[in-house]
Amino acid sequence: MSGKKKQDFITPIIVVAGVLLTIFLVRHFHIKNFHTVIPGELYTSGQPRGMDYTRLLYKHHLGTIVSVRQSLEHREENWYNEEKTEVKNLGVRYVELPIEKQTGDMGFPDVHVQRRFLRIMSDKNNLPVLVHGSSGRKRVSRLAAVWLIKDKGYSVEDALKAMKKIKEAKLSDDEIAFVKGLAK
Repeated sequence: MSGKKKQDFITPIIVVAGVLLTIFLVRHFHIKNFHTVIPGELYTSGQPRGMDYTRLLYKHHLGTIVSVRQSLEHREENWYNEEKTEVKNLGVRYVELPIEKQTGDMGFPDVHVQRRFLRIMSDKNNLPVLVHGSSGRKRVSRLAAVWLIKDKGYSVEDALKAMKKIKEAKLSDDEIAFVKGLAK
């Protein structure tokens, strides 16, 4: 093979290898839908995996991880056992506050879940807290709004802005009504 033909053959291989490496590194070092609500107090994300737990602990010094997922959600992916093991090994508190995941705009935290979450957030030993769901958008943003309004004194408008940032999408009429109801 001549030098030119060999180079033409190797260049696409190098490009493909570079793209695959980039995808791997981004996935490996990127925590799905991670957001800082208030630094040192509340963070939100999608489902952490593998080394995400260690990175979160060392970067944000987490005291507690709160999962809004139901334990039977995506059991086949084994996230539940992995999470329980990783969190225990890291010495971080783990709390399950399941909020039912439904289609559409369901999945709002009920009064019981709201109270439990507010108790968790009021205990300084639990801070900082990471709240996560499967995608880290709907249920997580709604629970964050509960805390922002009921504990931090945020206005409805500011809580809605925070929710929209976490959700990364337009808020539904039901979500807006939910947040307005929290302020009463």
